[in-house]
Amino acid sequence: MTTPVLTYAYAVCSPYDGPAPADLPGLNPGTPVRTLTAGPLTAIVQDVPAADYSEEALRQRLSDRADLERCARAHHEVITAVSTVTATVPLPLATLYRGNERVRAALREREAAFLSALDRLAGRTEWGVKVYAPTSPPPVRESAAVDTGRAYLDRIRNRHQGREQRQNAALQAAERVDSVVRAFAVAARRLRPHGVEVTGKDRTHILNAAYLLDATRTRELRAALDSLRRDEPAIQIDLSGPWPPYSFTDAFADTGTAP
Repeated sequence: MTTPVLTYAYAVCSPYDGPAPADLPGLNPGTPVRTLTAGPLTAIVQDVPAADYSEEALRQRLSDRADLERCARAHHEVITAVSTVTATVPLPLATLYRGNERVRAALREREAAFLSALDRLAGRTEWGVKVYAPTSPPPVRESAAVDTGRAYLDRIRNRHQGREQRQNAALQAAERVDSVVRAFAVAARRLRPHGVEVTGKDRTHILNAAYLLDATRTRELRAALDSLRRDEPAIQIDLSGPWPPYSFTDAFADTGTAP
């Protein structure tokens, strides 16, 4: 008896010579990651057991942190491998279809949008820039005998003003970083900064941004950020990438049908 399967779609890309990147287990190591042609587009897909990707099974899987992380990593690995070969539109985690023809129909329906996106992404990659400011140390407690009257109020006021000045200086420095990187980018997005549960208590996340850059400008970007780190010693600047263009393909977030 044949086990029912669904077609899991990882990405849509421009046609290219050769098979899907090899040695990728994807979400189902029992079947190969493969290409599926749909006119001028190619989908990167894999057969997965329908029972493992029913609505209830998916709900349970994605609510389990360890399983979610495993799935997200496998999804990302396939997209990353493909994006090193050709322009690629990443699809959301758990993009599923009931067979190859459903995939082809979906791609035909949005063919113009996919082709436009792929043309825009060709030869470009996403880079992430994060800027952090050190958290001010807690004020030193002084004895009540010393901290009395106007002197005490002046100290409190000065500490408050000092914190505000440092925060404003860090925010202005982050804006300068963003302005410099935007000069290299063809597109940019501001993302929500992380909270203390991610950054820890010793620093504050003040800029979280993604930039789409021509691959030929990577060296210039790195050199510019090295210069900014020297010029802006009060902040920490982190660069990550290159990434597939996750932040610039939101128009396809609703791609896929529930099993």
